[in-house]
Amino acid sequence: MAELIAALDFPDAETAFAAVTPLRGELDWVKVGLELFTAAGPSIIFRLKELGFRVFVDLKLFDIPNTVQGAVRSLTRSGADMCTLHLLGGQAMAQAALAGREEATGQTGGPLLFGVTLLTSMDITDLPGTTATNSGRFALDLAGNAADWQLDGVVCSGHEVRAIKQADPRLACLTPGIRLKKSADDQKRVMTPEKAVHAGSNFLVVGRPIFTATSPVEMVRTIRKKMTLEFRD
Repeated sequence: MAELIAALDFPDAETAFAAVTPLRGELDWVKVGLELFTAAGPSIIFRLKELGFRVFVDLKLFDIPNTVQGAVRSLTRSGADMCTLHLLGGQAMAQAALAGREEATGQTGGPLLFGVTLLTSMDITDLPGTTATNSGRFALDLAGNAADWQLDGVVCSGHEVRAIKQADPRLACLTPGIRLKKSADDQKRVMTPEKAVHAGSNFLVVGRPIFTATSPVEMVRTIRKKMTLEFRD
């Protein structure tokens, strides 16, 4: 069963908690991105977990292996349930992330580590310095690396999920850019909840459609219902 993650893309902890508190019991996962983490610090993880949420810390780590190793070690000790790193950082960086998690927890446990393929706000024409011509092929190649490097999953648009799952069904897929209908914002490669789940997405990340709704609780219920609907190509 796919899981819904509510993205807390807010400028400070107070605003985030005011928005997310009514969603207790409606969903299990929330996302803390770069803006909120920078404003509130690692304590935001503990506070959200006190409310009963699992916490996806989406910092998209991309640095030298030693720095990423330390960052993942710290996030693990802070209680994060899922973290992200850019697959473009390469194998040494990915292995350092795994080592950081192990240092904090021992041989097992710790946050799921997901590799970012191509941001859903981009397509292949936005990526500098590459001769690749196809977003799907580019994401699929990076996902293959994530599987080889023993990461838990990848972040990709719904348009790449099916091919990634066919290549390696064990690799979990986390899909941002979920929209109930076509919208004018900074996301380019978007997909509806039911179509993303049908393609094989394991986690759907939704922010603006939830928190700009008249009733965020009702919107969460609507999205979760759509996630259970049968989709026909």
